[in-house]
Amino acid sequence: MIHPTAVIDPDAQLGKGVEVGPYTVIGPKVTIGDRCRIESHVQIASHVRMGNGSSVSSFASLGAPPQDIKFKGEDTWVEIGEGAMIREYVTVNRATPHGTGVTRVGNGAMLMAYCHVAHDCRIGNKVVIANGTMLAGHVEIGDSAVIGGMVGVHQFVRIGEYAMVGGMSAVAQDIPPFVIAAVGRGRKGSSLFGLNLIGLKRNRFSSEAVSALKKAYQILFRSGAPMGDAVSRVEAEVELITEVKRLLEFIKASKRGITR
Repeated sequence: MIHPTAVIDPDAQLGKGVEVGPYTVIGPKVTIGDRCRIESHVQIASHVRMGNGSSVSSFASLGAPPQDIKFKGEDTWVEIGEGAMIREYVTVNRATPHGTGVTRVGNGAMLMAYCHVAHDCRIGNKVVIANGTMLAGHVEIGDSAVIGGMVGVHQFVRIGEYAMVGGMSAVAQDIPPFVIAAVGRGRKGSSLFGLNLIGLKRNRFSSEAVSALKKAYQILFRSGAPMGDAVSRVEAEVELITEVKRLLEFIKASKRGITR
């Protein structure tokens, strides 16, 4: 059902069974998949592609231009995956031409109220981001990560898959996959609190994988060795199953440094 007060640009394409609530505005170059639900007072400005079965709650804003003074109106995009849930007052901005060109929210992701997703962010599948979290530009979040409320994430930071970041964290360096982190400005001591064991169990990681990750974690983040030496030790001493390889690849690819 399309409410009669909704304003929909003739260029927009809406799939089968889409619902659009009162006073919602949908602009040009927007494609909305089948069975999506767009509630009242939503703005989908332009250049948005939304997958089937997603929902957008009241007063959310998708596809507004990036908050980047270099942006000159180029064709850049927001892509929302299938089954994503965008709650009240969330903002997801378009990408920049000097970035990836696409701001992406993955399948089954949930963005709780008042979150901000800046230009060129890439949020994986089944990511949960709690209320009031702010992602600066070019942030990457891996599949099935969980981000607590009121977290601030610096531009270009990566958060690995299946990681959990505690509320009120100020994240300025990469968070490795599979770990629990709580990062505070001026904090003394480690910002990592072990593996995300509950998350790994819920996602049916094998006992062998968990055991290998525990060994790797102890060497990388509790031995006190420089990171390069710790990585070499893991490669020599720990079985290099898929999960351990992924952890090491993430660390080696870091440009901002790894939270420890």
